[in-house]
Amino acid sequence: MARFTLPRDIYYGAGAISELKALKGHKKAMIFTGGSSMKRGGFLQKVEDVLHNIGIETQLFEGIEPDPSIETVFRGAEAMRAFEPDVIVAIGGGSPIDAAKAMWVFYEHPEKTFENIKDPFTIPVLRNKAIFVAIPSTSGTATEVTAFSVITDYKTDIKYPLADFEITPDIAILDTDIPLTMPKKLTAHTGMDALTHAIEAYVATARSNFSDALALQAISDIYDSLVASYYGDKAAREKMHIAQCMAGMAFSNALLGIAHSLAHKTGAVFHIPHGCCNAILLPSVIEFNAKVCADRYAVIARHLGLTGNTDAQLTNALIDSIKALNKKLDIAQTYKENGVSEEVLREHADTIAANAVLDPCTGSNPRQIDKEQMKEVLLCAYYGTPVTF
Repeated sequence: MARFTLPRDIYYGAGAISELKALKGHKKAMIFTGGSSMKRGGFLQKVEDVLHNIGIETQLFEGIEPDPSIETVFRGAEAMRAFEPDVIVAIGGGSPIDAAKAMWVFYEHPEKTFENIKDPFTIPVLRNKAIFVAIPSTSGTATEVTAFSVITDYKTDIKYPLADFEITPDIAILDTDIPLTMPKKLTAHTGMDALTHAIEAYVATARSNFSDALALQAISDIYDSLVASYYGDKAAREKMHIAQCMAGMAFSNALLGIAHSLAHKTGAVFHIPHGCCNAILLPSVIEFNAKVCADRYAVIARHLGLTGNTDAQLTNALIDSIKALNKKLDIAQTYKENGVSEEVLREHADTIAANAVLDPCTGSNPRQIDKEQMKEVLLCAYYGTPVTF
């Protein structure tokens, strides 16, 4: 028996924030956001206005940092316990939405510790106190539709991807006006994160016919729109916002692979944005996994109109197309080119590899991997050398 889980409702399109009116009847909403971009763009005010117009009292929790910490999570949970909302609304990029998901757990279950929930599918039943609404501002993480939340332990420099269907939001609002405000670099990084989500979902061990269809459509739409989105095309930005959501629906159910395992661990240590790490890693990971699933990568290549006479040729064509896409997005292909010194690599490579093997995403990778192989994949991504093992 398998399971496929999505939010109950997804509202999408220009001005979709207005659909918060569906929350009429609730009493209190706590709104979570990151920096000032949602306030500057007027989107935070729109959220508050809709909620106030239907009689919902609000309280704002702002300033959630990129790559939110365990400490921020517990601070937010404490604020929720004081305010007692019956709706949680998170607006912004992946960080504030991920943080609010984790805060939700400790709001409803204050007796739990982070250690109690960091392993996959260990989060207790939620929705005893509140439901969750997610409004993404970026086109990449898809946390608005997923069962994941990435939280960083800065004492150990480890990113933990919390994974449980309980933290899948109840309502996702994809207001396509919001991503029009994204800067170019963020558009590139989040777009490559979305592409990695879709490709990893298509080859992951928990894939299904449901996730396959969503992943392939997402891959095609991302290839069609990401470069134009990078250069600010309005229609492309809108298409990317929907495509990344489809990729999220796919990977939330099919799960991911070692590109994300390594991205979680290298991002925290090398201080490189998550999407950029995925862009660097994806070609090397495909080379490693092709030993067991070249036929799946070949399907993706054919779907994109790439050419080749064999599965191996088609897989190589897919890898080359990803590198070409990175170049068009001004993303340097290796960790070395992104400013990571060999000294830092040598100092942390063994620990990164060991932690990446333990990452929850590794279990659903199509090819099994050990610590030494993980380190070799990392080194290949650092130097840009082929993965031949």
